[in-house]
Amino acid sequence: MTTGVLARYASLLFGFALLSALLLYNGVAAIGAALATAGAGLIVVALFHLLPIALDARAWWHVLPPCERPPIGTYVFARWICFSVNSLLPVMQVGGNVVRARLLARGGVDGVRAAASVVVDMTTLVLSQVLFALLGLALLAARLGADTPAVPVVSGIAVMALLVLGFYLVQQRGLFAGLSHGIERVLGGAWLTSSATAVDEAVRALYARRSGTAAATAWHLVSWIVGGAEVWLALHFLGHPVSLMTALLIESLGHAVRSAAFAVPGALGVQEAGYLALGRVVDLGPDTSLALSLAQRVRDLILGLPGLVVWWMEGAFAAREVAPERAGEPSGGG
Repeated sequence: MTTGVLARYASLLFGFALLSALLLYNGVAAIGAALATAGAGLIVVALFHLLPIALDARAWWHVLPPCERPPIGTYVFARWICFSVNSLLPVMQVGGNVVRARLLARGGVDGVRAAASVVVDMTTLVLSQVLFALLGLALLAARLGADTPAVPVVSGIAVMALLVLGFYLVQQRGLFAGLSHGIERVLGGAWLTSSATAVDEAVRALYARRSGTAAATAWHLVSWIVGGAEVWLALHFLGHPVSLMTALLIESLGHAVRSAAFAVPGALGVQEAGYLALGRVVDLGPDTSLALSLAQRVRDLILGLPGLVVWWMEGAFAAREVAPERAGEPSGGG
């Protein structure tokens, strides 16, 4: 078992342990009662999340030039599968993006351009999240005034901004070619460099379409804001209605915490701890704060499990289509 796999399992166990401790300490019965109050409202919240998924798909749609774009439905489907994989599998928020690049390629986009579009879309997504976190900081400052914990919050946002800038600069210098050279030193040969260089060139070309990256960033920001409405809806069903501004504060800073914990699958435990801290700021009880976090995990299951099943079925169908073609290929023997 490789070190990376061991690290993923260790982080998963840490997340489960932290989540269990928080639930036990704050009262499983009270948290369960808060979730029971929501009842079928949890299904409504889950279905509402299809709107942010569609908005993120629209943002990604803008990355490629119009002449290369498949129908928007292809993007929405790929975004849903990406959400399912990243939410429910221990892939550190990376595996789903690999899957959606492949799905876009199956939708008729050149493989190199599909991969490049995902890289650019990921960058615009994180950039929009930084802007959304700044909105959350402004709302927090308006709420707390002089008591705003400026140093940790500003430091976190600054780190996110620096990561976005660093990721962008590395892409401009040839991220994938550099990675391929490192792999080839370990495995030998020169089997990755050409395709990696092509991806780097495609990424730079897409960034040159400034209108596309600007539109993608704007649509992602709209998606984050709509996510705030989802928090508002969830708290309404949990029996603790709040203002839309409060919901935006929770969504913006809560997602910043979740993103910082990318190494923990699903941010297990870390998300809950972040919601507890934010709950104290906005006068949510521990049971409601944890119920809100668990409501989002119920949402992930309601949307994610069907997504994983559809992804598996789609992959199996594609494999059956390829098998007859391979069977008809001539063997390598003389």
